[in-house]
Amino acid sequence: MHPAPLRSRLSRRDAQLRRFVARRYGIRGTLALHRHAFGADLLRAPVNVMLAPVALIAQITAALLRRLGAVRAGARIGGWRIFLASDMSRHIHCDLITLIADLQAQGLGPDAPPALIDRALRTHVETRNAVAEITTSLIVLLSGFLLFQRATPGLISLAGPLAQMRAHEAALRDFALGETLGAAWYWAFPMELSPLYVVATGVGLALIGSVVTTFAGIIADPVQTWTGIHRRRLSRLMARIEAQADSAAPAPEQLMARMGDLADTLSVIWRSWRG
Repeated sequence: MHPAPLRSRLSRRDAQLRRFVARRYGIRGTLALHRHAFGADLLRAPVNVMLAPVALIAQITAALLRRLGAVRAGARIGGWRIFLASDMSRHIHCDLITLIADLQAQGLGPDAPPALIDRALRTHVETRNAVAEITTSLIVLLSGFLLFQRATPGLISLAGPLAQMRAHEAALRDFALGETLGAAWYWAFPMELSPLYVVATGVGLALIGSVVTTFAGIIADPVQTWTGIHRRRLSRLMARIEAQADSAAPAPEQLMARMGDLADTLSVIWRSWRG
């Protein structure tokens, strides 16, 4: 294809992508989308959060196998369905299938085997979910600074100080001589916090965090729409499908989400080591 017709085709496709992003991921679109999250998705959310590291390891393994020449084994591992399919993800997937069909009907592509398109769209949806996890991590980090004036890059590092605060408040309420004398008593004799209490707080935070992640797109989608991130991500998706580049390498957003988990774990180890 000559440069001028190619530029015209890409420009027309880009205009279609802009309209799709504004309709699906703008404020009204994302609110309508998140209505599908009520119901069974709230039960799937904690499981999918726990499965996220497993999915990343599978993607990295698949990419390494392909690079080493074991293409068939890499494709098999890369095709594993690890996450529980949510209603909201299925809705996004169907919307993208419709978008691609409309583009193909207008001669704007991309053209590729249906199986490759399905895998690419599944990866795209998982990337959006990773952005929701990153949004939740930022909310947790901000909460740590506001409540405890310390960095809490994840729920693990937030569980300890939150458990300490809740236990301290409960002890003050139950102190026989009143909260004022109770505060003086526990200042002089700090209370011992049960590890089981910290674990229970962490489990509660994990459940809350999974729900926050489910609805984090209400914040993340409009921001990514206004900044053009959604459109650029869709443009790259179309280019990969058109080039039939069936890569199993994890998206940068998925790596960033897992780096947040790693930073969270390392911060807890560091504070424990320092006592």
